Amino acid sequence: MRTRIAAAVSLAAAIVLVVPAGPAATVAAAEPPAYDEYVALGDSWSADVVFLDRHGLPDATHVPIDCAQSHVNYPKLVAAELGVEVLRDATCGSATTDHFTAPQSLPLGGSNPPQFDRLTPTTDLVTVGIGGNDAGFAGAALACISLLPVETIPMDLLPLPELPVPLISTSTLPVGGCKKYFTAGGVDRLAVAIEESEVKLVQAFLAIRRISPEARILAVNYLAAVPKRGCWPLVPVTDKDMAYLYETFQKLNAMVARAARRGGAELVDTYTPTVGHDMCKGPRVRYAEALGLSVNDPAIGVPAHPNAAGARAQAEAVLEHLQHAVVE
Repeated sequence: MRTRIAAAVSLAAAIVLVVPAGPAATVAAAEPPAYDEYVALGDSWSADVVFLDRHGLPDATHVPIDCAQSHVNYPKLVAAELGVEVLRDATCGSATTDHFTAPQSLPLGGSNPPQFDRLTPTTDLVTVGIGGNDAGFAGAALACISLLPVETIPMDLLPLPELPVPLISTSTLPVGGCKKYFTAGGVDRLAVAIEESEVKLVQAFLAIRRISPEARILAVNYLAAVPKRGCWPLVPVTDKDMAYLYETFQKLNAMVARAARRGGAELVDTYTPTVGHDMCKGPRVRYAEALGLSVNDPAIGVPAHPNAAGARAQAEAVLEHLQHAVVE
């Protein structure tokens, strides 16, 4: 990882140095600033959650084991590359912005303390990857699972016991039709939930600034995991519903960008450089796993979440931003 990123950084610096001298060239060619105290906040896409990998069970160094935090999630890769003295990685599967200020109860009985507890007045780097669970996107993706490649039966005709998933009032057989479900009555409930989540992210960024006034705050968006069309049965979602998830995913990332601007955070774009590596691509190409079985770095991951290659891509985007972005 260090070799790959170092090589990329060296190449970028070399290219910049052949450009005629000027203030912009000087800034872009500079080494990344040094950081002493890095705090990572966020949900499963920052924890890069995993059930089992070559390191064994999930990493319990910073959080309870049932956060499912990877040993090689992007915060750890970034910290290693920067050589920070202190890393506090609070990222945890299923986290929402509520868990920034309140403990998070976990599936195996553990409890992750409020993520903001890791922040101090001397924290000088913070990454934040959050918002998808606030908006209910994970639950929506689950509701889109279909046993058939095409929608055949309306979701509301085959009720099953309740599922503990946000925005879903009744559970049904997995036969597709989630777009129809979430847009019933002419209102896209997921789009509304995303819009309503924006203020929570803005408030979170402002609170981080109050606690850690000298910190550089990076809002890390979601990498390009969702394709424009389906690839059933690899990803058991119909083409129509996958297109809906894709559109919703774009709205989610747009909301993160708006919240970053309003909250005074810097946006790190992991989406653009990862286009073409969605979960419908081949096993050595995709950066997110469809069914959770990863071969690019053997692991049993969590479906529809970044794999080890995705974590490396996220880390590279963060490091690239730290080196080249001009802090106003």
